[in-house]
Amino acid sequence: MELGESENAPLQAQVVLSFQSYPTTRCVLLEVQVPAALAQPGQSVGSAVFDCFEAALGAEVRIWSYTQPRFQKELNLTQQLPALPWLNVSADGDDVRLVLDVSEEQRFSLLLYWNQAQGASKPRWHSNLTGPQNITLSHTDLVPCLCIQVWPLEPDSVRTSFCPFRKDPRAHRNLWRTARLSLLPLRNWKLEAPCSLQAEVVLCWQAPGGGPCQPLAPPMLRENVTMNKILKFPLLKEHPNLCVQVSNWEKLQIQECPWADSLGPLKNDVLLVETRGPQDNRSLCALEPHGCTPLPSRVSTRAARLGEQLLQDLHSGQCVQLWDGDDLGALWTCPLDKYIHRRWALVWLACLLLAAVLFVFLFLKKDRVKAPTRGRAVLLLHSADGAGFERAVGALASALGRLPLRVAVDLWSRQELSAQGPLAWVHGQRRQTLQEGGVVVLLFSPGAAALCREWLQGGAAAPGNHDPHDAFPASLNCVLPDFLQGRAPGCYVVACFDGLLPPDAVPAPFRAVPVYSLPSQMPDFLRCLQGRRASRPGRLLADRAEQVSRALQPALDSCFLSPGAPGPVTGPE
Repeated sequence: MELGESENAPLQAQVVLSFQSYPTTRCVLLEVQVPAALAQPGQSVGSAVFDCFEAALGAEVRIWSYTQPRFQKELNLTQQLPALPWLNVSADGDDVRLVLDVSEEQRFSLLLYWNQAQGASKPRWHSNLTGPQNITLSHTDLVPCLCIQVWPLEPDSVRTSFCPFRKDPRAHRNLWRTARLSLLPLRNWKLEAPCSLQAEVVLCWQAPGGGPCQPLAPPMLRENVTMNKILKFPLLKEHPNLCVQVSNWEKLQIQECPWADSLGPLKNDVLLVETRGPQDNRSLCALEPHGCTPLPSRVSTRAARLGEQLLQDLHSGQCVQLWDGDDLGALWTCPLDKYIHRRWALVWLACLLLAAVLFVFLFLKKDRVKAPTRGRAVLLLHSADGAGFERAVGALASALGRLPLRVAVDLWSRQELSAQGPLAWVHGQRRQTLQEGGVVVLLFSPGAAALCREWLQGGAAAPGNHDPHDAFPASLNCVLPDFLQGRAPGCYVVACFDGLLPPDAVPAPFRAVPVYSLPSQMPDFLRCLQGRRASRPGRLLADRAEQVSRALQPALDSCFLSPGAPGPVTGPE
């Protein structure tokens, strides 16, 4: 700013800034005051800086500035802003090609991110590039909320976002492929997916032997669910036949039975639906494939024929209540095995006699027929180290049971364990397993290792310190003499989980047999379980090891995230 003359009073002036860029125009008025002592004729005494205005990328901006009252000089210039990178999305076979048309000298940033619910974003990939660029995205990485953000590497650049895959069928298929139902402690759960989507969730009852899973309106009404939000199952007790269905636009996308791993395979139980009306009126029906059969009823169905017995079981407390909805009703599950056994006792006896004769004949003719037909018996013994660890044990037992192995674990025999007592149950299972040429697996955890050290140093621990349903303390009475007297090799195997207990933390007497860390040593573990009875090709064994590891890993991840889960233990110093 030029000063024309000097006065005692401060020199005051107003500076007008005008920014003109189609289709917007903006003006700013600045008031400037200069002390008289600094004012010297013909000299510049300072400058004013204004850097807070917006303009679109690629626009031509005219900047005009002058003072009021007007002095000799004015600012009048035109500024060309950097152009916005031009983005084109095209197909590259099954993949997608991003073509960014930018001049060779221009540098810009490219960000790929997931535009999730409520405006939140999760970055996936970011890079500073120099144009032009061709970037290929795999079709497996596409999801509807995958967006692209691009901006020039200039101060205060305006960022431009594109979300070109919102209606891409491949992106929607990938989204449901990656969606996962996670079971959390305390009957909590959540549906995990990269993007927010419309989905309905309902509980259903899966009867053994196939057939559709029958939706249960109560206890979970069919309603929309929020992705990645922790929800709670309104149940009093879990059951392996209870499954979860997730639908989108009336199309079933996910069906999982989250308690099958921890509670064992599907049970031959019948689900009773209780409906409560006014004046304490109650009605019961049995859920069957064709619908809900009222009890008692004269129709010719299995539940109707057993109607009186089922009602008697319900009133005598032999059925288990899964849900209580006060005025809405309740759900009960009653076992049917005893009725089936009673009805078909003679048929089963004849079949067993025939099978016994055939077995003896085949055994005499060819001794090796038994091994591939039945599979080797495996008894899995573990310590009760919390719900997360028991889910991991259940997942391992379920995965091994899908191989040619016959698995026994206390998680699936709680009624027998309570009736016989832990010591009698472990002794009977161990004797039967070893008589059949099977193997006993000792699955060590931090709690099991501590219990063994306590046992070896000072004798048996006080019973009050352990869960009365925990079979592991009782198993020490049965298996420890075999290890101390050298009878364990060939009959026992020791295992532990990666990251939870290192192999060298297993007490020394139990390291007389092979010790495997799972799932990292799963192929060797399965080879040891099969023994000499089954000789499998290497590729088949590797595939089975991968299947078991894949089934075990989510339960292990959940074990590490669960509150109260056993922490990792280091080896002996």
